[in-house]
Amino acid sequence: MSEILVIGHRNPDTDAICSAIGYAEFKRRTGMPEAVAARCGDTNDRIDFVLNTFGMPAPKFVADVAPKVRDVMQARITSVTPGATAADALGLMDERNIRILPVLDESQRCCGLLSLFKLSKFLFPTANRLVDSRRVLSSLTNLARTLHGELLVVQEPEAEEDLTLMIGAMSLESFAERLDTFPREKLAVVVGDRWDIQNLAIREGVRVVIVTGGLKVEAKTIEAAQRKQVSLITSPHDTATTASLCRAAVAVRHVLNEEFLCFREHAPLAAVRDEATSSGYQIFPVLDAQGQTVGILSKTDFLKTVTRKLILVDHNELSQAVQGADEVEIIEIIDHHRIGALTTHQPILFRNEPVGSTSTIVADCFFRYGVELPSPIAGLLLAGLVSDTLNLTSPTTTAHDVEVLKSLEKIAGMNAREFTDKLFTSGSLLTLHTAPKAITTDCKEYAEGGVRFSVAQIEEIGFDQFWKRKAELLEALEEYCAGRKYRFSVLLVTDVTTQNSLLVVAGDDEFVAQIDYPKLEPGIYELRAVVSRKKQLLPYLTHCLRSFRS
Repeated sequence: MSEILVIGHRNPDTDAICSAIGYAEFKRRTGMPEAVAARCGDTNDRIDFVLNTFGMPAPKFVADVAPKVRDVMQARITSVTPGATAADALGLMDERNIRILPVLDESQRCCGLLSLFKLSKFLFPTANRLVDSRRVLSSLTNLARTLHGELLVVQEPEAEEDLTLMIGAMSLESFAERLDTFPREKLAVVVGDRWDIQNLAIREGVRVVIVTGGLKVEAKTIEAAQRKQVSLITSPHDTATTASLCRAAVAVRHVLNEEFLCFREHAPLAAVRDEATSSGYQIFPVLDAQGQTVGILSKTDFLKTVTRKLILVDHNELSQAVQGADEVEIIEIIDHHRIGALTTHQPILFRNEPVGSTSTIVADCFFRYGVELPSPIAGLLLAGLVSDTLNLTSPTTTAHDVEVLKSLEKIAGMNAREFTDKLFTSGSLLTLHTAPKAITTDCKEYAEGGVRFSVAQIEEIGFDQFWKRKAELLEALEEYCAGRKYRFSVLLVTDVTTQNSLLVVAGDDEFVAQIDYPKLEPGIYELRAVVSRKKQLLPYLTHCLRSFRS
């Protein structure tokens, strides 16, 4: 069953995390068991405080939802080891109806690929390479196993040797003459019920005698082989079949293709598709971070459909969504922000309401449809609501937020005011983090009329820490703006006790000149009674942007 990720925006705030967990719970309780809460950014100290308070784990971290190699690869690998024989590989290929096998060592690392084409070239040499048809590269153990034969007498059975095949199907005189053309210690003589040939080969000290046809070997022949230290194998097959099978006793490490193309399991499909389809390879080993083979990708796997789906909460703009959101299906959006430029391939459930938090909408889903709301989930939704509305003091607050919060207090058994005090004292971004981290923890990207910009917000108790670190915060904001190539970047630092804010601005000088709030210092402005990024600051910035462009 494929997961349906319920996920907030990048650099998630408390409302994004809590609404994702809450809405995933609602969907599971209303017939969508595959719904999973997710996040595409780190939690912060306040989010961790909320999660710990209500005993909930953080949502699953997902950095990128674009289809990956591991989404379409074949996870069940049919493979052979380097020491397996060609006969083993051929049997497996025939059984599984496949033409190429990966060769994996004991550590699951790929040594190469074994193709039916290369095996056939080795087992059936061309006319100008007939000398190769007599070559047997194998140990006696592998030779006997390939033949399904029996080792009657054996010397050094595990040693791999380069032997020459000789068929004892001629007169004794002719056979004796041919013995002189090859080193005897390299000869593997294949012979049927020719006792004279058997005994001559043993007397001359060949490496191994293979008796075919499943014939019983006389005791005196076995004794002679033991005396001369000649290995003796019986084969149940006729001489022609036995000779053919001897070649297939070769270890696959000698016949594999050592050159191959592999991909990492988390590589985006779009990034590897062209390289794979234009290559001459048919399959591609898939490796994990440790280099172990965890799957096989074939060219036909690129035709598979990745069924990953998303439900977006607390945002509806792709610029704020998890990376790769534009490559998968978005089936729902639950949000309380402005509607951005997002298009879908088919109609979806889009619930967008002018309330103070997405947690308000999620809680209303439970109430509206009579779905049981567990106390810990109610606590999380309460936290998301009071965080986004500054406990109902933000101008984004509506009567519906007030009504929903009362219900959540009863279910969670918690006083919202007392919890809010604990929440905002649980962690100060300006105290605990570096300037680059502080300015990006709750930062959103926007696009207006082709202009890209970012708006971040930090909620503090008082401005003391800000004034101590103003220079490094402004420098970090300028570097962030330049690095992302934004027209401008702003940081809203809000004092939750006085309901006032400071605005830090970096970017285009002509745009900055449009800001008419009281300037306290270069790049720093005073915004009295402004606490909402969504309802107060963002409309003001877009107004400045329009004036700047006109």
